[in-house]
Amino acid sequence: MAGYHTAYNVVGVAVLLPLIHRFTRFVERVLPERGSPLTRCLDPAALLTPIAAEEAVRRTVARSLGTMCGSIGEALTATIHGMSLRAPKKALSVTEAGDALSQAQEFISDASGPPESQEEQERLTCTLHALDHASRLAEVAGQKGELGSLPMGSEDLRAAELCADAMRNAVLIAGEVGALPDDPDRAAPVDEQTMVQLEGYAKTLGELQPAYRKSTLSSVASGALNADEAIARVDTFRLLEALARHAWRSSAYLMYQLPPP
Repeated sequence: MAGYHTAYNVVGVAVLLPLIHRFTRFVERVLPERGSPLTRCLDPAALLTPIAAEEAVRRTVARSLGTMCGSIGEALTATIHGMSLRAPKKALSVTEAGDALSQAQEFISDASGPPESQEEQERLTCTLHALDHASRLAEVAGQKGELGSLPMGSEDLRAAELCADAMRNAVLIAGEVGALPDDPDRAAPVDEQTMVQLEGYAKTLGELQPAYRKSTLSSVASGALNADEAIARVDTFRLLEALARHAWRSSAYLMYQLPPP
């Protein structure tokens, strides 16, 4: 009798095992989690182990960064091509991502004790840097209303395209870091070239900014622009550069890389 019940259970598990992922997705659709998917990793049980708490915050930062960069990139692309952008009904907003980052900061502050090893301390430091830059990006993204009517000069268009490209690369990197190991929809790992390109986009915008500021403000004296228009263009360029820079630095720290200060 015991052997029969054992065999029955083993056969049942063997039959259902190939369907476990489909069943899991079905349950998630029927009974969706009430909390934000951005903060799903912030399990209070992880607070007991510093390295687990660090990883929970790292994934939360990655998911928040991916959400923000995806939203900003779509808005920039639509503006460049003169399209109207309608957000999906269930799309996560930049504001929600900012709230998730605030929760991540509170979460890591409640972790029990400092990391034990030097390696764990360095991982935590990188994650805190990533959190800081992602939070700064959220602040800058809160001003993205100024990006709704980008001037379409050649330099302005190039800056918008560079920032949009930076956002796309940041989304790829954040998607890899934020995915759970057993996620069936997990994207393929990004290569080193993705990070190199992201860094290049951010640095190029930073290098172009002084010359753009000088030429744009000088155009007021020649009568090509009035003072309000020139300053608005300079502010928009500054926002684009800041978005790309914070996206790059947050992504680099998420990958445990140390970009120069």
